[in-house]
Amino acid sequence: QVQLVESGGGLVQAGGSLRLSCAASGITFSVNVMGWFRQAPGKQRELVASITYIGSSNYADSVKGRFTVSRDNAKNTVYLQMNNLKPEDTAVYYCNRLRPDGRPWSRYDYWGQGTQVTVSS
Repeated sequence: QVQLVESGGGLVQAGGSLRLSCAASGITFSVNVMGWFRQAPGKQRELVASITYIGSSNYADSVKGRFTVSRDNAKNTVYLQMNNLKPEDTAVYYCNRLRPDGRPWSRYDYWGQGTQVTVSS
């Protein structure tokens, strides 16, 4: 069965950095496009970064130039390096698989527990 375990969140001041990790199991990780999502209180979950199995990446405009997604297929792990964090980045961050075109599936059967990122001003 699919298991996604996110870690690395925490409390940082604006301008600080964090590196998130997501360890995946139960999937053929190396062929999947993977994405990082976030959900702030009272808001819908949004996709912020994606990475193909060969390392091509895309970012939401709100994080472009500040966040970097990477993956280690040997470790079944995807990472999100977040620099110059802003209070509006405060959210629970999740990873999950994406469609081959890099867009979210219309429905997901499984989400991990996520990792909380809180950025103070």
